[in-house]
Amino acid sequence: MMTVQNHVTAMVGNHAVAYAVKQAKPSVLAVFPITPQTTMLEKLAEYIEKGELKAELIKVEGEHSAMAAVYGAAVAGARVFTATSSQGLLYMTEMVYWVGGERVPIVNAVATRAIAEPWSIWDDHQDFFSKRDASWIMMMAENVQDAYDMTLQAFRISEDKRVLLPVMMGFDGFILTHTMERLMVLDDEIVDKFLPPREFSLIDFKDPVNVGPIAAPDDYMKIKYETMKAINGSKAVIEEISKDYEKITGRKQYGLVECYMCEDAEYVFTTSGAWTGDAREAVRRLRNQGKKVGLLKIRVIRPFPKERIKEVLKGVSGVVTFDREYSFGSGGVLATEVKASLYNSGIEVMSVIAGIGGKDVRPSHFQRVMEDVLNGHKFEERWLNE
Repeated sequence: MMTVQNHVTAMVGNHAVAYAVKQAKPSVLAVFPITPQTTMLEKLAEYIEKGELKAELIKVEGEHSAMAAVYGAAVAGARVFTATSSQGLLYMTEMVYWVGGERVPIVNAVATRAIAEPWSIWDDHQDFFSKRDASWIMMMAENVQDAYDMTLQAFRISEDKRVLLPVMMGFDGFILTHTMERLMVLDDEIVDKFLPPREFSLIDFKDPVNVGPIAAPDDYMKIKYETMKAINGSKAVIEEISKDYEKITGRKQYGLVECYMCEDAEYVFTTSGAWTGDAREAVRRLRNQGKKVGLLKIRVIRPFPKERIKEVLKGVSGVVTFDREYSFGSGGVLATEVKASLYNSGIEVMSVIAGIGGKDVRPSHFQRVMEDVLNGHKFEERWLNE
């Protein structure tokens, strides 16, 4: 393993993502400001103004145009980046599906935020999870370090010719975007080796063709079949690139999922996003009381790592999932996915809905729920809205 100097600093999440983008050296950015993503855009504009990032920043009138602009640039061979949140992600929805369906390598950082109505600027995961069927790879960060690392890995994953899919990196609005944490950043030269320049285009300029034409039914189904194979096949590529990143950083990387004290656990939390840290603290407290509990952090939402989940949770008595979003008429999205992954296993999956619209969730909430479960108070779905 090569010796790498990780430079220790401190940044808020928005600036950490912007710094990673600067190191990734995209040549085209198109971003429309929206709370709580705005300070990321401001930092990127500052890098360009100072000459630290040689890129074209396209000033657009809205998020639909932002995604359309980077779509065109990416098809032509540029490395591109955009970012949004909440209503902005909804506004660019048409182009999100267009990009995913055409398998265009784009990185989109989503500062997660509640969706209106009622109006809210606070954090939850409704916006991010609403795009789970758009043919994008979707990764969710726990902390500022995750947001930095995932951004760099996202470019490499997206542009890998075995994948060629857009990547959406979610990180919690305000909780991460505006919170300063310790951060280890890499030298630019190391990033350059990990992420060399993009050197291919999706079109041949010497033999131009129509991009995004209508497809007859037989062709349409074949295209979707190839997309299915690509996104399912990306699991191995994500794990591979995660290991490569671990080698150049000297820091442990976890790929699709991360396990914490799962080895002998009888009951396990499953989480995704920033409140994983709260769940981890709750596990520590419960372990100090002699309770055999663990935590499974789901880092990649699409493709959903059902094989790894089934492997890790084999033999546990029950799972308590925490969802910061809700599919009305169905249930918590993470809970639904975990239940499907554990189908016919006999493992009970209990769903907790919490933190929607920014409602505070602390380690004590995780601890109290698990104590109730251990005391025999099982449930199918529970809302923490007290």
